[in-house]
Amino acid sequence: MLIATFRRRWAYAAVVFFSICCATVQATAASSTVLAEAPVPGKMLPSISLQTLAPTLAVGDLVFIRVAAKPFLEVADATLSWTNHVGVVVDVSGAEPLVAEATVPRSRTTGLKRFVARSQGGRFSVSRLNTELTEQQKLSVTRAADQRSGVLYDTGFDLTSKRQFCSRYVREVLFEATGKTVGEVETFKELLSRNPATKLGFWRAWYFGNIPWERTTVTPASVLNSPELHSVFDGVVDLNPSR
Repeated sequence: MLIATFRRRWAYAAVVFFSICCATVQATAASSTVLAEAPVPGKMLPSISLQTLAPTLAVGDLVFIRVAAKPFLEVADATLSWTNHVGVVVDVSGAEPLVAEATVPRSRTTGLKRFVARSQGGRFSVSRLNTELTEQQKLSVTRAADQRSGVLYDTGFDLTSKRQFCSRYVREVLFEATGKTVGEVETFKELLSRNPATKLGFWRAWYFGNIPWERTTVTPASVLNSPELHSVFDGVVDLNPSR
C-alpha cells in the first residue's frame, strides 16, 4: 500500500513538472503575439520597449512577471495579485541585463528578453530598495545569487526546504547582500484564508490531499508590496515595438 501511494505521488509530481515545463516553453514561443492574445485585466498601464527599459535597470532590482502556467496562475489568484514570479537583476554590464531566478527545474541566470517573454501580456514591474546599493553590495548580490545557482525548484513552496522557489530566492539574496528583508513570512493557513475565492481544491490536489496549513512561505505578492521597496516601473514591455 505504501509503495503504491509513493508511486502515485511521484507519477503526479512528474505530470506537474511536465505541465510547468510545457507551459513555460509555450509562453516563450508565443512571445511575439502574447501582447495581443493574453491581456491581463486591470487599469491602463504604461508601455515601454525592451530597448528603453534595459538601461534603466540596476543590480539588485527585483523584476516581477506573470507566468501563464496553471500552478503559477493559482498563486497569483490566491495572493490577490497579478504577479506570480520574481527575479533579481545581477548584471547590467553586458549586451542585456541578466536576471537570477529560482525556476523549473533549477535556479539560474536568464537574459532580460527571455525573462520578459515568459510574462503573460508582457506584464512587468521593477522594484528597487529604498536605500541605494553601494558597489560592494551590488557585488554581494551577484555573489549571493551565484551561490544559489543550480538548486532544484521547490514545488512545495516551503521556506525551510533545501530547495528554492522564486520569492524565497530573491528574499535571501537581498538579505545576504544588504541586510534588508523583503516579503512577509506567513503560513499557508494565513495565505489561503485571506482570499475567500481561493480554489482550495487545486491546492489539495497539489499537495496530494493534504494542504500543509502550518508551513511557512513567502509570496511574490508580499515581496512586491514590501515597504523596503519602491516602484521603478510598472506596466507592459513591448518586445516588438516596430510592429
